[in-house]
Amino acid sequence: MGRAALSAGAVVLGAAVLAGCGTGGDGSASSRPEPSRPTATATLPTEQRTPEGTLLVADFGSGTVTFVDPERGPIGSVKVGTAPYGLTVGDDGRAWVATADAVAVVDTRTRERVDRIPYETDSGPAATGEYRGGGMGIALAPDGEHVYVGVNVPGGKGTLEVIDTEKREVTDTVPVGRRPFDVDVSKDGREVYATNHDSFDVTVVRADSLKPRRIEVAPYGTEGGLGSWLKPHYAAVRPSDGKLLLPFEGEKLVVLDPRTGESDIEPMTANTHQHGAQITDDGTLFAVGTGPIDPSSDKGPSLTMRTKDGKEKVFPLEGPHEDVAVSDDGRTAYVTGGFTRDGFWNGITVIDLESGRSHRLPAGERPLGIAVL
Repeated sequence: MGRAALSAGAVVLGAAVLAGCGTGGDGSASSRPEPSRPTATATLPTEQRTPEGTLLVADFGSGTVTFVDPERGPIGSVKVGTAPYGLTVGDDGRAWVATADAVAVVDTRTRERVDRIPYETDSGPAATGEYRGGGMGIALAPDGEHVYVGVNVPGGKGTLEVIDTEKREVTDTVPVGRRPFDVDVSKDGREVYATNHDSFDVTVVRADSLKPRRIEVAPYGTEGGLGSWLKPHYAAVRPSDGKLLLPFEGEKLVVLDPRTGESDIEPMTANTHQHGAQITDDGTLFAVGTGPIDPSSDKGPSLTMRTKDGKEKVFPLEGPHEDVAVSDDGRTAYVTGGFTRDGFWNGITVIDLESGRSHRLPAGERPLGIAVL
């Protein structure tokens, strides 16, 4: 899942800040860790293997990934570990899923878990809840040789762990900011970007030297600290020039040049607290609006579709959502209803991007990360 957007209305919903995108410590310890290399399902016959276009979602609430037919709904699930958050899928059909205590490797064609790679970073016992330690954002290098996963350390700074996809082991760790919600990789694979929610920044990491560099991203300032809602969540790498796009509150789009550290701010129109971000090859940005922070002035949940020339179309959504994926033909968006805060629901909203019509599909429990296979 490598993706991001953001937080904070310091003066509103004081209690919600503790339960929402601000600081917190919910999450109960899970049962004992699973053995290191189990498989979760029997290998399927060729005629029953997963068809192209199937959706794969990370079920934060049930420790599984669910395979969803975009017309009919769920067709199967695989156990991956405690509280899976983000996921990324390679051309070989392997999915890499960031859970609380390891990265699970799933063969999406046969629907079985083929490996489990524990983190090197000590982030505490595997737990559930928004503030649990362990893997969050995750991305695959363009050449498929490395996976990069952001590991949250409750109460401290996170790390970026580098996984060798052939050896299936962690080879390096790099310090990043607090709660790395999202991880992205440049188109040429030379840089990795960790979007760090609680430290108002993006960590730029060179893939060759693994040298990190911090860039503050705080278009509203940093007042409120950990309790602020106005922080980055997900980012998208613009194909045309490699700049990072970070939507904030349906009001501001930060366009960050990771090479210079300079940024521009462009206006957005949805006026809602934004999380998941995704971009298509033609430069169309999709940003998920989770709903109002201040109900007296903010608008409800939505999906923004923003073309490369800055024109926006906003699709209203029923209830909160977290992340988004787009069909290969660019005609349909799939928005997960899992949500990192309270108010989640167990399904996906399917949006026809031409007509604006939408409907809901059931999915796994509290689905967050999503990919189209």
